[in-house]
This record gives sequence, structure tokens and C-alpha cells, in this order.
Amino acid sequence: MTDQHIPSAKRLLRTLNGEALWPPPMWLMRQAGRFLPEFRAMRAKADFLTRCMTPDIATELTLQPIKRFGMDGAILFSDILILPWAMGQSLEFVEGKGPVLGAIRSEQDLARLDAARIAEVTAPVLETLTRLRKELNGPDKIGVAQPGATTLLGFTGAPFTVACYMVEGHGSREFAVTRKMAYAEPVLFDKLMDLLTQTTAEYLCKQIEAGAEAVMLFDSWAGLLSPSEFRKHVIAPSRQIVQAIKARHPSTRIIGFPRLSGVLVAEYVRETGVDVVALDTGADMEIVRSMLPEHVGIQGNLDPVAVLAGGDAMKREALAIREAGRGRAHVFNLGHGVFPQTPVEHVAELVSTIRETA
Repeated sequence: MTDQHIPSAKRLLRTLNGEALWPPPMWLMRQAGRFLPEFRAMRAKADFLTRCMTPDIATELTLQPIKRFGMDGAILFSDILILPWAMGQSLEFVEGKGPVLGAIRSEQDLARLDAARIAEVTAPVLETLTRLRKELNGPDKIGVAQPGATTLLGFTGAPFTVACYMVEGHGSREFAVTRKMAYAEPVLFDKLMDLLTQTTAEYLCKQIEAGAEAVMLFDSWAGLLSPSEFRKHVIAPSRQIVQAIKARHPSTRIIGFPRLSGVLVAEYVRETGVDVVALDTGADMEIVRSMLPEHVGIQGNLDPVAVLAGGDAMKREALAIREAGRGRAHVFNLGHGVFPQTPVEHVAELVSTIRETA
């Protein structure tokens, strides 16, 4: 799978293309987040949506962990709910509560969404990607030791996970309203999923055209579904999205994150065609890698609570995961995002630990 045109300095991109490197490249989910003092300073100046939709701010926030830690991947600062918001669904981020949306509960609610709005509304996000690509690959303007070494990642939420928030209207532990709709009102739910599948594929293609060198599909709530519903609402739409991207951008690598999918992870990989699968905290990497074809890369999967704790326990867990990925195309990451209260020194120690060559 290795592309001879990939710059040798881009270790993450080489690994996403199937190359096993030692030590593995690394980046962290939610690496641009509240655990960084420079992020908190920027957060005080603008609300969340303004930060996402202002290229100057989003560019700076994306680059903060690159400047501080030299991460191998820079993931776009944005949110999985930008897509439904761009189609006209109301969205507000409430302190202490999270996202609040105008819930989609009927055909009339669904009819108010307008996919034709997406291109115009998301133009600032694509501008951010264009700026980031220039910053990361140009002269050393961003204060990193190796300009041209960092891979730029775009992302979206997968259709089921985005639908959870759209239908529920807020976050939840169980998303029971959404799951009930999938069972009790399948025609309505399928229409929503079809809309999200089509718009997600198009949005990711636009991100690639704007500068993303690889993309990630977050299905954070995939593990809530029964096997039959998982196949219908996680695997099937993800397969369509991967096929649509590959038809237009065949060399772009796609990371899939079917969180809490358990033993269905192998079927997910086989049926969707993702190039790399991101593992959640509960997955045993040695077991999972034995279930997957050799050409499929693995990303993950340190418990973010271990980073919160720091010290010897964090280092022991991190090194065990690094060793489990040895000899395989492995991107070191977490099993979920960095906790906001994580001491920044713990993340610095984690980076140093993973980059030890011994």
C-alpha cells in the first residue's frame, strides 16, 4: 500500500499507508483541548462555534499541540455537529451540558434540513484546512522542529453517531429515543441516515480537496447497537462513505472508529474497507490484530484515564500498547479523547515515553 510519493518525514502518513515504523507515530484524540493552557486562553475569547468557524482561531487551535508536543498528526479543530448545523438544525453548546439541538422527531423536522446550505456554511472550515496544509508543509512558521513532518487529518462523525444527537437533541448515555426511532419508525430514520451518509461523504471529499491528507470517521456510539442494527446503521453507511471517497480520492487513507464495537470490529473492517481501524480503550490490541488482515492498520488505544493519572501506571500501559503494535502499521493514540483536567506534563511524558527507541 505504500505510496512512493509520500515524504519520508511524514511518519503518520507512511503508517496510514501500511508501513510499520518504530517507534510508532502518534497523535491524540482531543489533543487540541482544555488541558492546554494556551487552548483555555483562546477559549475565553470566543464561544465554541465561533472558534470552529473562524479560520484564524481554528488554525491556531489545531496547531497548538503540534507546537508544544510535535505530534505526528494535526487533526482539524472542528466538531461532528457542524454538518447538521450547516443543514439548518439549531445548535448551541451550553456550558456544563454540552450540545443542545432542535430535535428531529418527524418528517416535518427532517424536511426543514437543507443539504444545499452545506457548501456555503462550511466554507470557513475548508479555508482552515487550506491554511493548515500551507502552514504544516511550508517554511518553519509554526515553531516546530521539523516543518513538513506533520500529517493533516480531516474528520466527521459517522451517520449513526451524528443522528444520535440530531434525534435526541442533546447528549445521552443510552440515546434511547434515537434507537427507538430506528426500530419503530424505520422509514423516517432511514431517510435521516441516507441524508447523513450522502452529505458526510461529500463533506469529507471537500475536506480532502481543501488539504486533508487523511480523514477519520468517528462512530462514538456504535457500541450501543445490537449486531443487526450495527450492521445496518454503522457498517452499511460507513461502507458507502468509504466507497464514495475512494471513487474520487483513491489514495486518501480513511481511519474508522467504531467505538465499543467489540467482536464486530473485524466485520466492520472487512465490510467497510477502511484502511485503519481506531480501537477504543476496551479492545485488546493483540487479539484484534490477529483478527484483521495484515494490510489494515491499527490506531490506539491507551485509556485516557491512565494519562490523567500519569506516572508509572501510564508509562506501563503505554509501553504495553506500543509493544502490542510492534511489526504492524500502528498509530499510537488513546481509546477516546484526552480528559480536560489532564495535567499537560502527563501528556508531555507520554509523548516522550512512546518516542523512546528502546
